[in-house]
Amino acid sequence: MRKIYFDHNATTPVHPEVWKAVEPYLSEQFGNPSSIHWAGRDVRKGVEDARQVIATFFNCQPLEVVFASSGTESDNLAIKGIAFRKGNEGKHIVTSQVEHPAVMNACRFLEDHGFRVTYVPVNRYGIVDPESVRKALTPDTILVTIMYANNETGSIMPIPEIGAIAREAGVIMHTDAVQAAGKIPIDLGSLPVDMLTFSGHKINALKGSGGLIVRKGIEIEPLIHGGHQERGRRGGTENVVGIIAMGKSFQLLGHGMQEEVDEVRRLRDKLEKGLFERIPELVRNGHPTVRLPNTVNISFRFVEGEAMLLNLDMMGIACSSGSACTSGSLEPSPILMAMGADPTDAQGALRFSLGWGNTDSDVEFAIDAIETVVNKLRALSPLYPGTREAKAR
Repeated sequence: MRKIYFDHNATTPVHPEVWKAVEPYLSEQFGNPSSIHWAGRDVRKGVEDARQVIATFFNCQPLEVVFASSGTESDNLAIKGIAFRKGNEGKHIVTSQVEHPAVMNACRFLEDHGFRVTYVPVNRYGIVDPESVRKALTPDTILVTIMYANNETGSIMPIPEIGAIAREAGVIMHTDAVQAAGKIPIDLGSLPVDMLTFSGHKINALKGSGGLIVRKGIEIEPLIHGGHQERGRRGGTENVVGIIAMGKSFQLLGHGMQEEVDEVRRLRDKLEKGLFERIPELVRNGHPTVRLPNTVNISFRFVEGEAMLLNLDMMGIACSSGSACTSGSLEPSPILMAMGADPTDAQGALRFSLGWGNTDSDVEFAIDAIETVVNKLRALSPLYPGTREAKAR
């Protein structure tokens, strides 16, 4: 069976150059990077070289890069780290209604511990209005945390404007850039952001790796206490293999990101155009242009999304009905509901996220398969206007 992977926002295949880069750290370069002898020094150099590559990619200082186990841990470190450090100065946090569960659940945890959280709304494209953030700020606000780009719709937030509002108010600004990093340019030299989250397995590196950029002068309370790794901000022996992999992935992106982005956008647009031309009753979820170059979220009216997923899976096509971190839920996507989507349309939504390794042939095969599945399921639906049951009503 042919296999086509259109779920790159969930995770990405590991790039061959990344495998090659980590191989020595699975064999002869095995030392603990905190050890002062030769075995540790060799590994420490690899870790610090990766830190430098990542700092160069984001245009920040190496000492501002904090390695962690994932984007989720990094989000928690940013949000709880500021709350626990600055809680005596204020108990109010501003976020949005469409954040990743790592941010949403960290905020809900803090609500159970005496903090107040304002969840600002989004428009029908799933984008936050910067003025809604401004209006939500109070003298008690210590943190604004708004994602850079949404993982389900791909809609890109106006982070420069929101960050400027937070900076003007003297409030720390954090953005979860896990989906954005490597897909759109991010320059911390000019971006008014104090903390930024990234993840390895979204950029063709390894799962179990991520990081948080903490700008110089911002103090956070560590969540993991232990040794003095990561300048005391995250205890525990570093995931060397994961860090080396991220360094290599960001190095590859630094040399060829725009070419890859342009190609993925072309394939994404080809997929979207083909679906809208051949299948009626479709609704695009998210902004038509202000979105990630690899992502399209479509509601297939009169079809249940989970049924589509199962049928497409049997045809070898991997896609998603939402965030991988909320899979298993039968409820409509809370992201789409926050955007004001019709609940029935939200139940029929699928996300296709393309990336490195996808081809024109993949797109053409997928369009045929999706059309076949939609026609099959709509023929069984009593709601679809073309069925006998619907005509009899």
